[in-house]
Amino acid sequence: MSPQQKGRAASDGQSQRPAHNKSGLKKRHFDGAPRTLGPVSDLERHLPPEWWSTLFNAIYLQTDGDVVEDQLITQQEVDLVVELCGLEKSDRVLDLCCGQGRHAIELATRGFEHVTGVDRSRFLIRLARRRARRASLSVRFREGDARRFRHVESSFDTVIMMGNSFGYFESADDDAQVLLAVRRALRSGGTLFLDLADGDWLRHHFEDRSWEWIDAQRFVCRERKLSEDKGRLISREVVVDAEQGVLADQFYAERLYSREAIAALLERCGYLNVRLHGDYATQSERNQDLGMMARRLLVTAQAPKKAARPKVTPVPFPKVTVLLGDPSLPDPVKRDGRFNPEDLETIHKLREALEPLSAYTFQLIAQHATLLQSLRSNPPDFVLNFCDEGYQNNPHRELHVPALLELLDIPYTGASPACLGLCYDKSIVRAVAMALDVPVPLETYVAADDFAGTVASVMPALLKPAQGDGSMGITEQAVVFSPGQALDYLAYLREILPGRPVLVQEFLPGAEYSVGIVGNIGIGFTVLPVLEVDYSALPPELPRLLSYASKWQPESPYWTHIKYRQARVAEEAHRLLTDYSLRLFERLDCRDYARFDFRTAANGEIKLLDVNPNPGWCWDGKLNLMASFDGLSYTDLLRMIIETAQARLSAHRR
Repeated sequence: MSPQQKGRAASDGQSQRPAHNKSGLKKRHFDGAPRTLGPVSDLERHLPPEWWSTLFNAIYLQTDGDVVEDQLITQQEVDLVVELCGLEKSDRVLDLCCGQGRHAIELATRGFEHVTGVDRSRFLIRLARRRARRASLSVRFREGDARRFRHVESSFDTVIMMGNSFGYFESADDDAQVLLAVRRALRSGGTLFLDLADGDWLRHHFEDRSWEWIDAQRFVCRERKLSEDKGRLISREVVVDAEQGVLADQFYAERLYSREAIAALLERCGYLNVRLHGDYATQSERNQDLGMMARRLLVTAQAPKKAARPKVTPVPFPKVTVLLGDPSLPDPVKRDGRFNPEDLETIHKLREALEPLSAYTFQLIAQHATLLQSLRSNPPDFVLNFCDEGYQNNPHRELHVPALLELLDIPYTGASPACLGLCYDKSIVRAVAMALDVPVPLETYVAADDFAGTVASVMPALLKPAQGDGSMGITEQAVVFSPGQALDYLAYLREILPGRPVLVQEFLPGAEYSVGIVGNIGIGFTVLPVLEVDYSALPPELPRLLSYASKWQPESPYWTHIKYRQARVAEEAHRLLTDYSLRLFERLDCRDYARFDFRTAANGEIKLLDVNPNPGWCWDGKLNLMASFDGLSYTDLLRMIIETAQARLSAHRR
């Protein structure tokens, strides 16, 4: 959710603003400018169910900036928080739906030592982090949904929700979920501070239509209407630039709570000592259409006393056996067909990262010659399945490891045999993605016994094995620019990987991204910050792709010049990357953790490259890099994978 900023929904409000049609998708003219829908008779019918997932962006800061970017207003609001909550500088404070972090940063400026901000908007969280860094302030900002944000139970003394950040969801039940999530985050007797629109006042005083100049160049037109049940105020906002035309045409809404209704909801969710502190009116520099920020309710409530937690939280499976590839055996994927010093160093770093996890004891098994006998004679309590090399280092047998564990009824982390089998064949993944409306590259499947000599006409093209991992068979010559080159490389692949079908795929020249997910659908999951492959230092004569050399040949420019960084993507692109990944995670029955790779076409469309259940777990792999973007250590990532799998197994048993 987004923060205080959101607050102004009614009139100026609520902000954020991409343009939407009734399906929630941005509409544009042929010249790239957003298209206005024209007159709309029913605002509610055009309201996207999750309008808040994309609305809070740069335009929002412009249209609502007279309030949410006014430092004096922020200071006055923080004065109220400190007074009404009785805050001490040592208190642990969560600013939920923090937006660009204006209240959290102000608290830190005043010497509050333990301030955290959480918001749904990636754009605003990034802005908050930059502002905190510039001010040399220690505030932790992270992305999260207000209904299920990551936290340790009872970890905050006070939670604040400012600027009408409450009431965005289509269902009032979701509002209750927010309050329950906050209650879990608060210690016994901790304080919730709510700043929300005065619903009764707004029902009778909202402006049906208004417009105002937001600066010398742009103005915003707004229209509003109560929902059919009178429980929400639906707003439409058209933002216009005097030279560029329409910048945004968007819809948003907020639930209208009366004093009695919000008090009753808080009490129903278990809060005590609910107090309403009167009205609060905002005066801004423009002071024109203040919308939902015009008149607000200030409410405090206390979390109930919680039962004492046991000193030691029981761990379902404290004894963990880690299954790895076998360094003593050949490995056809690795450099020179065997484990190398860097592979042994990776195992050493894994041991080091597991040591701080004191709730568990670890045993590593890497000898495959005695693996079957060992598992049968002394079945582990729980397996951390990091044997992504496959049984006996055969990549075709990666699925055999979990299959064996299932036959022996041994619980384990990661994907099932069926999921690994599906995702090993890239052509099957492509078919599933198409069924889920996830864009994929144009592609031709060339069977192993197809010698007709026909290849796709789309050039340039990328040729790669339809089955396999580790970028086997992908070299700098894999990108071809003519049918003749395609046939030559097809012959090469058939020589080094006989019996394998080949994909002749549209080569995507744009930015390349990876999305990491840790968790499980229906239980809880974390989408890690998106990673982008940085090809900028690669010699220009080399095609931009993650070849076999980039992973296994240290002397190659692909190894030395390709870097990785946190992606800088627009809010809409981030939403698509996340949405596509979650669809595939669920349909392919991924479990515990997975990685999804995408690349953009020449026209900017994001297309799926690959799905990786049980992706590389090593310290310098993509998944750990994505975790580090979120401030997580390698140990943190390993803990998350273990806890996620054990929570899944416990839920299944219940």
